[in-house]
Amino acid sequence: MANTIKYLLLLLATTFTVLHISCDTKERNKPALIPLPQKLQWNEQVFNLKDSSNSFKQRLVPQIEGVPFNKEEAYKLIITNDSVVLEATSTKGLFWGQQTIKQLGYSKKNGRYLTGCIINDWPAFKLRGFMQDVGRNYQSLSMLKEQIDVLAAYKMNVFHLHLTDNPGWRLESKIYPQLNSPESMSRWAGQYYTQEEFVDLVNYCYQRNITLIPELDLPGHSRALRKALQVETMKDPLLKKVIPELFNELCKLVPAGKMPFIHLGTDEVWHEYEQADPELLAALIENIQSRGREVIVWRPGIEIKNDSSSLTQLWSSAGSPKPGHRYLDSRLNYLNHLDPLSGIPQLYFDRICGAAHGDSVKLGGTLCCWNDNNVSIEYDILKQNPVYPGILTYSEIAWKGQQHNTEDKYLAMFPDFNDPLFSEYCNFESRLIEHRDKFFQNKPFPYIRQTEMEWSIIGPFNHQDDVNRSFPVEDSVCERYFVDSLEYNWKERIIGGTLHLQHFFGYPSYFPKASGTYYAFTRIWSPKTQKLDVWIGFHDWSRSGGRRGGPFPDKKEWHNTNPKVWVNNQIIAAPNWQQPNLKTQTEKIPFVDENYFFRQAQSIEFKKGWNTVLLKIPIKNNTWKRMFTFVPVMKEGKNFSEVRNLIYNSEIKLDTKK
Repeated sequence: MANTIKYLLLLLATTFTVLHISCDTKERNKPALIPLPQKLQWNEQVFNLKDSSNSFKQRLVPQIEGVPFNKEEAYKLIITNDSVVLEATSTKGLFWGQQTIKQLGYSKKNGRYLTGCIINDWPAFKLRGFMQDVGRNYQSLSMLKEQIDVLAAYKMNVFHLHLTDNPGWRLESKIYPQLNSPESMSRWAGQYYTQEEFVDLVNYCYQRNITLIPELDLPGHSRALRKALQVETMKDPLLKKVIPELFNELCKLVPAGKMPFIHLGTDEVWHEYEQADPELLAALIENIQSRGREVIVWRPGIEIKNDSSSLTQLWSSAGSPKPGHRYLDSRLNYLNHLDPLSGIPQLYFDRICGAAHGDSVKLGGTLCCWNDNNVSIEYDILKQNPVYPGILTYSEIAWKGQQHNTEDKYLAMFPDFNDPLFSEYCNFESRLIEHRDKFFQNKPFPYIRQTEMEWSIIGPFNHQDDVNRSFPVEDSVCERYFVDSLEYNWKERIIGGTLHLQHFFGYPSYFPKASGTYYAFTRIWSPKTQKLDVWIGFHDWSRSGGRRGGPFPDKKEWHNTNPKVWVNNQIIAAPNWQQPNLKTQTEKIPFVDENYFFRQAQSIEFKKGWNTVLLKIPIKNNTWKRMFTFVPVMKEGKNFSEVRNLIYNSEIKLDTKK
């Protein structure tokens, strides 16, 4: 234990030196903790890290008082002027407490310190996971380990690795080496994990109290398997021998104590040639369980005969918990569908398993990154999906639990700005931004403060299937309009940098689902004349199923619905797209500049004082995302941050010019 303490103190000192943002010139606020502990009390004391390790004590105790569930991961932390005392009932609890201690540190010119506090903490859910799909796009061990380190720092304890899919079988088989041949793969040909690399990855997770869950997805998503084995259907008699041998080979690599779960897949069996012999899957579950493992299957998925014990992982709103089965929740939290500014509030206000905390049936949830599209550079998966802000947000609701049951009300829009729930989100947003600036300076983190932005929106005007049709709003911004004998009024003070007019998954939003043309208006006060970078986007694109919502626009268009942007009456030209006019089903062509948060921002001149912003947002019947983004940003290193000293006001005044 003494060596552990010395190592932790050294790690703390190193971490603070590298990551701390100087606070010498202003009074320091309390540290931003993510996930927020269950019980936290600041005691206005400070521990100097220069003190000897004798003042730093961590120990195992029989119990932590006041912990209602998941006691094996609970910890108690007391930091005073004189000592740091960390207690837990297991080494897992000690490890999670150490992660909190790292976040409590700060530097001054005369040394390094820990902020004094009393914390009693435990997780709301037993399993708190994150999934990466390496079957479609291979990711190197170094890239996976970077993500695992982030998971550990934020008390996530499951890394779900989707190892096989139509484009490739990514786990080495010594029995059937043809599975790993370049000829069997349609992407990242010949790229796979050797058995030694896989074991190393499991151990890397295990050392950080993370359980790696491997998924060999069958019988759907099996093109690479069928191609390698030269079989046409999943009912081929050869597979009755091959598939059990592959799972046996997997189980032999790592003992059950380190890898207690095996994921069998079973989802999205759309075609007859993907149907397997019903007896095969039932026998496979029995065989895996006989080797001391628990089996996880997707739901919706194939109903397996006599399956009374598998864990089900819910992946769609069409999937409900299977009676009598424990389950994990992954419904509609796919990062490849989420835009950063709208997706982070969605994750925050979601309730895993529809509950504030888990129980013996509601085990927890897994945040998923299904980057279906091909990528040319592996790290683009982290740049083109809000992975790191998503993990931090999910860690908050998986550990702390979302206590408020709002019944999906705030998954696509913010609570009213006078609502205490809005204040809670603002608090979380501030903590998220502090972590962005402190710990993710060299990692993609596409999120900026958006709770100070506000809009007025009007519509939909009936464009009669002509998205180019103009309406009087483009001439002057007035309190109301009469068009085609109908009166139109503004919906005012709508908060956010990205707004869903209607949500693509049907969550409650600001307007009933309808085609037509909307307009959004705001004013932005600038303290000086300056050029600002701005994130601008309309009906954004999912990194899933091709360019979801396509086809992609022409060079002179913001979107195929032809939206427009005016700043101070000047129209803002669309980007010079690198890949214009791509069709929807273009999964093989990697994304380059499609979404606002990973392409070069638009540079726009803002004058000193108030600036007007008007957006035209046409929607067609087949428009999927139905959203817009307009956010001034400032480039800082590899990330973007907020432009300082801007003020937003969306009040509509009589006959306001654009």
